[in-house]
Parts: sequence; structure tokens; C-alpha cells
Amino acid sequence: MTRFVAAGVIGVGVPALAAPAAHADDAEPDLVVSALPTATPKPGETYDQPVTVTNNGTAAASDVTFRVRLTRGLDFTAPEKGCAYTVVADQVRQALCKLDQVIEPGASVTTHVRFTASSKGLLEVVEYGTGRTGQPPASEGFDDSYRRLALTVDNTADLAAVGDKAKAERGDLVKVTATLRNDGPGWIHNQESDDQPGLMVRIPKGTKAVQVPQECAPFGIDGPSGPSEPGHPVYVCWHNDNLLEVGQSLSYRFVLKVTSASGETRGEVKATSVYDIHPAFDKNPANDKASLTIDVPDDNGSTSGGTSGGSGHGDSGTGGHGNDPHGQSAGGSSSGGEQGSASGSGGSSTGDTVTTAAHGSLAGTGADPSVLMAGAGAVVLVTGGAAALLVRRRSAAATR
Repeated sequence: MTRFVAAGVIGVGVPALAAPAAHADDAEPDLVVSALPTATPKPGETYDQPVTVTNNGTAAASDVTFRVRLTRGLDFTAPEKGCAYTVVADQVRQALCKLDQVIEPGASVTTHVRFTASSKGLLEVVEYGTGRTGQPPASEGFDDSYRRLALTVDNTADLAAVGDKAKAERGDLVKVTATLRNDGPGWIHNQESDDQPGLMVRIPKGTKAVQVPQECAPFGIDGPSGPSEPGHPVYVCWHNDNLLEVGQSLSYRFVLKVTSASGETRGEVKATSVYDIHPAFDKNPANDKASLTIDVPDDNGSTSGGTSGGSGHGDSGTGGHGNDPHGQSAGGSSSGGEQGSASGSGGSSTGDTVTTAAHGSLAGTGADPSVLMAGAGAVVLVTGGAAALLVRRRSAAATR
């Protein structure tokens, strides 16, 4: 990890005209740190770069605390003397290190930021630096003394769609589940864009969505087009905290009313993004699509047969006549990985009564108030009748 190597005084000279001496009560340090270069390390590769801490103030800085924080796809190398290591909220690795040299006004010292990319590293962020006076950095915000570096590990993550199959008669209400799964090897937490991983859900023809998860919005021309509500042919669903662990599944339960007379009707689920753009980190498009299939028997009780499409571990279940084979109701859930549940209750039905349990809100990241990796890419779904607020593919807040 981070080795703190004291450097000599850099470029301290005597000016031709002495500046007025600062009043003792006004003198204080003003520390700034140099910017780290970006990189694309491979899993298992170590990043090791120097950082210069310079005192632009009028008083010496002593007992300077240098802090480094790493998202979960990165980890520190061997512990360094003078550093205390902890894991804070959302599995963020933190090192608090004491620099062993007083930094006089105009002087600089050099330290190193060192970490290794893990096998699940992908879209990562590093925070590093100190407070302006040498105390630990403020709980939020970045400036010239405390900086943020976004980097991408040379890795992939495989988003897979999982469909569902049900059997119902005309006029029935039936529940189907559409699922988005991360098969890894990288975890996904994109904090540099609001084009987050999403699941496109096309409602089978001959059915109508009467209850919809709150995390699913109608899809317009090129993105979400309004609040969650029944009656639309296509939806896009996404997780509010925009995080998908390796092995994690996000499931979204829809209640459909069957309007077709008989036969098999199919819809589709597709692993994509909220703007229906295939993520660059997903190099395996073969499992991006799966089917939502409803078998509607004729008067003799027979159907056209067939199987529903699925990916990875296959379809998520079979339902019929409004039964709930998964023990859930309209809404979303997440499983696997290290995350909690994602959830949402649907919109109102159209005249038919379907009892659904209202799930709780999404599990938050539990982020520290310093909002490590609080990217600017949040997609906000407004459910009070207003349109979804979307700021298309914004960049994250740059270091000031």
C-alpha cells in the first residue's frame, strides 16, 4: 500500500522584495496534493504512483493525515508503517496514514498511493489526499487537497437476462418475473454516467400489464419516459443504487391480464442499459435476451406448447391463474452477491383486484457521509405523476 517517503524542501528561495509578514493569528497551512494519472490495470496488477503534498500556506503543517479510500474492486498491498487500515461503508477500503515530516511553508513531501486490482475490479474510484491544514479530509467534497480518481480495470462483467413462463386462461391475472443477473467476473457500479445497467421488458401480446414494479418505467424512444404505471407495452427496470455484485440478481414482478383467446404469446426481457445501449464491459451478448411466455389453453384445455427462452440458470418459474410461485408479488427483488433487496410495489390494476405485498425501499449503499464514489450519474424516477428525470450520460463531478 501506501508508503510515505519524506522528500526534501523543493525550491525554497529568498524573494527580492520580502512580502509583509503574516500576522501570527492568521498564519495557517494550505496543503494541496498533485493529481494521480489514470490507468487501466489488469486484475492482479498493482498501481503505484507518487503524490506530492505541497504547503502553500503561511504556517508549517505537522502530524499530517493522508487518507486513501478504494472501492471494493481494489485493495491495498502490504500494510505500511504508520497507517491504520479499516473497511468502511459499502466495503470501501480505507487507509489513514501519518506523514512523518513537518511541511514548512513552500515545502513539499512525496508519498505513494499503491493498490492492486482484484479479480472483480471493473469501474473503480480512488479518493486520496488530506485536509488543507493536514487534518483528515472533510466528510464531503473534493478540492486541491483531497482528490478523486476514476479508473476502469481491464475486466468484464456479463449481464444475463432470465425470463419466465406461465399458463393462464383469457381474463386471468397472471404473475411473471423478469430478472437481470450479473455473471461477473466484475462487479458493476458505474458512477461516471447515468446510463446504468437496465432490464428491458416487452409485455407479451395478448396481455396487459396491470401492476408494475416501481423500479420499472415505461420506455420511450430512447429512454425512460415517465413514472411507473400500468398499461404500457415496454418497460425498462433498474436498481436505484446502481450496484450489481457478482452473482447478484434483480427480479421484477409484473401482473398481467390475459386478453388473448388461446395459444402461446411471448414477450421479451433484455439485459441492456436504461437507454437501451449495450454496456461496453459486457462481451457476451449471447445471454442478453430471454422470453416471457404465457400459454393460453383453448376450450379443450390444450395450448400451442413451446418453451420460454431463458439464459444462464434458466427461467425463474411458472405461474398461472394469478398464483405466485415465487412467494412474491409485483415488485422487484435482488439476490446473491453482497447486496440487500431491491423492491417496489406496482401501479394500480385496471378494475381487477390483485393483492400484492408492498416491499420496502431499496437497500442503500450505506455510504459514508464523504460519499465515496458519489457519482453524478443517478437516474431519478419521479413517481408523483411527473416524468422521469434523466440527465443523459453525465460525467461525474470533476475534481475542483
